[in-house]
Amino acid sequence: MKLKVLIIGGTGFIGKRLVKASLEHNHETYILQRPDMGVDIGKVQMLLSFKKQGARLVVGSFNDHHSLVEAVKLVDVVICATSRILLQLKLVDAIKEAGNVKRFLPSEFGTNPARMADALEPGRVIFDDKMVVRKAIEDAGIPFTYVSANCFAGIFVGGLCQIGHLLPSRDSVVLFGDGNQKSVFVDEDDVAAYTIKTIDDPRTLNKTIYLRPPENILSQREVVEIWEKLIGKELKKSCLSEQEIFEIMKEKDLEERGIWAHFYHFFYEGCLANFEIEDDAEEASVLYPDIKYTKMEDYLKQYL
Repeated sequence: MKLKVLIIGGTGFIGKRLVKASLEHNHETYILQRPDMGVDIGKVQMLLSFKKQGARLVVGSFNDHHSLVEAVKLVDVVICATSRILLQLKLVDAIKEAGNVKRFLPSEFGTNPARMADALEPGRVIFDDKMVVRKAIEDAGIPFTYVSANCFAGIFVGGLCQIGHLLPSRDSVVLFGDGNQKSVFVDEDDVAAYTIKTIDDPRTLNKTIYLRPPENILSQREVVEIWEKLIGKELKKSCLSEQEIFEIMKEKDLEERGIWAHFYHFFYEGCLANFEIEDDAEEASVLYPDIKYTKMEDYLKQYL
């Protein structure tokens, strides 16, 4: 079914992929264009490129409630991909006032925050903020879908799951613990493809959708072994114990401690894959077997 879709954050890391996927599904795609975008020529050119492909640009800002309401009134579905989580409370107010939105997908796309109440500080802040937004959505009676996409492949797999690395080493790698805790890795284009599939699916209404492609449920060690097979060479490995990671975190600033805390939960506790999907949730690769998701072996080939 062809829908009218508004994407907020359409020039961002995931947002630009959501725009592309929405256009590919022939939805009438709107992108919120911030008037305060300034002189970021890359983003301006991206917006113009999307416009050439059929997207419609609508001027609006979180700082202008009326503009948000008017933008929302144009569409059936709102998808937000902003990194500024609590700003979405203004969007919730606009959606509630407009009264026409059939589905809202807030900026989630990572770990399910409902499972992270005991996460370490300061990394827990983002999960707490997402739960504040969820409560506002549900209190307002807005139809929703929450997308839990786990680990973006480019951020995690490209660097063999090492903090501060986006390209895979051909020499050495540091493993978290024994490197055997399972995580879930998803190609960013697949994240967008699955997300757009959900927006008119009654099975995903008012549910959390997990992106857990079965062949991409891998440990850090398995990711490294895939890379070693591709390059025909065994990497030198060292291990970072739990105690060592806590000592490292003490020396980091607030933002970096948050990143290390997330890696701790993913690669020491295995929080992304050590549970069964709840009854009020769905798994995307089961719902949409027609999507041929990218396996991490194929993903890593681009780095050869």
